[in-house]
Parts: sequence; structure tokens; C-alpha cells
Amino acid sequence: MKYDSNGALLVTEIPELAAPHRGKVRDIYDLGDSLLFVATDRISAFDCVMPNGIPDKGRVLTSMSLFWFEFLSWMPNHILYSDVADFPEVLKPYAKDLAGRSLIVKKAKTIPLECIVRGYLIGSGWKDYKKTGKVCGIALPDGYQQAQKLAEPLFTPSTKADTGHDENISFETACEIVGKDLAQKVSDCTLRIYKEASAHAEKCGIILADTKFEFGQLDGEVILIDEVLTPDSSRFWPKSEYSVGCSPPSLDKQFVRDYLESLDWDKTPPAPELPQEIVEKTREKYVSALKALSGKTL
Repeated sequence: MKYDSNGALLVTEIPELAAPHRGKVRDIYDLGDSLLFVATDRISAFDCVMPNGIPDKGRVLTSMSLFWFEFLSWMPNHILYSDVADFPEVLKPYAKDLAGRSLIVKKAKTIPLECIVRGYLIGSGWKDYKKTGKVCGIALPDGYQQAQKLAEPLFTPSTKADTGHDENISFETACEIVGKDLAQKVSDCTLRIYKEASAHAEKCGIILADTKFEFGQLDGEVILIDEVLTPDSSRFWPKSEYSVGCSPPSLDKQFVRDYLESLDWDKTPPAPELPQEIVEKTREKYVSALKALSGKTL
């Protein structure tokens, strides 16, 4: 296992298993009839992985995902085991490294869409609206301000890229990629999950501005996979600090993006190392989001 000087897990190494697929954050090992998902402490922004990580970030993502999987009990998901005590014998020597940040999950056929839902006009959606009066091709009325709540949440899918940039696509293009019935199904699930999660977040003093989900197919059923409603995949705003007309402070990865935007960096690899202050503040934001939304602490 490779840790950085702050104790952030950057790379997992389990020689007894075949080399993993390394995503931007997760290392995924094939266990034969299931997969081992390990959420490292790597952090990416603008599709680049930073050279140093955020300590405990993987544990926050895993703990928060488990909370939401349970909260959304009506929606089938890919979880098999989350306790290292239940993991196969081959993983026992790595129990300390894997604890709290690993899941054994069902093997599903990934639906090749990033299922994005926007409840507020911010980020790329705001830029798109200012330029075209639309968000991902969906026309909106005039007069919206930055960070304003939309009349109805929008399903705005994108392509799913392992490397490089995802591309925003229309619902019609999503239908062409996966078929109309499947596109409609994931759209319906995405919007229902967002509405239920938003209502819960609101009670916790948090605004869920937008988020994204991934779905898979298993035995003819659509299931929720990967991570769910984490600070990596969502935009969380404390209600107490929210106002329309500006980009509100957040408890998510936007803090890192904002820092990187202040640099003279062209957003291509190699990414710059994050200063200690940014690392510590980001960890604090992630842990605060976990506590506020789930009541859990690390």
C-alpha cells in the first residue's frame, strides 16, 4: 500500500490478486464472482488526479454511500459485504488498510451513462444557461440567477469516460446509446432519488444542489452502483450560508476546484500538489458533510 506523507492512501497493492482497474479514486479488484471496491484517498479535479491525497477521504465516501444505500432501500444496489470481517481469507492480511474504505459488490453490467441531476443553476449548468438560455439543451425561462433553485430538477446525462472528459448529451442521445426504455428508467430513478435525498438533506440543514449516479444491470434488473451522494459526486451547500447570485460555500470537492482555478495551471497533467492548508480544509469539509447528513463520524 502506498500512503503519502499525511497518511492518505494513494495506491493499493494486493499481490495475491490480479492487478486492479485503477479509476480516479477507486481501485477495483476482480474476485471472480464479485468485485472488491477500494476507495483510496486520491482526489481528482478537472479529470486530473492530484499527486497527494486527502486523509480519510475514502472512508468518508464509503461510509456516506452505505448510509444512502440503506436510506434508499427501495432501490436495489450492488452491495454484498462492507465489513472486512466478512471478506475472503486472501484479504485478511490487508484488513487494517481496507477497513472502512472497501466494499465487496455484485458484478453488474454498467449502464454507460453518468446520470446527472441538477436542482440548482450552478457550475457548468450556469455557464451553459448564460451562454444559450439552456442547460444541456433544455430551454429554461429568462431571468434565472446563479445558484437559484430550478422550478423542477433536470436530468442531464453525460457519457461515461474512464479517462478524459465526460460529455454532456441530450436525453434523446441517451436513448440512442442505451435504448429508450432503459434511459427512461434511469431518468425516473435518478429524479426520485434526488428528490428523496434533497428532502432529507434539507432537514439536516444542507442543500443538495446537484449530484450524479451510476446504474448497472443484473439479472434483468436496474441497480444502483458505485458511490452515492458523496462530496465527490455531489454539491452540498450549508443552508445557513446559501444565497442566490453567487457560488455558495460548499462541503464538497468544489473547494479544491476553486483553489485550482486560482492557479496558473492549464488543467492538464501533471496536476499540482495541494498545499497542506487545502488538504486539511478539504478533509474537514468531507467529514462535516458526513456528520451533517448521516450522523456518522469516522
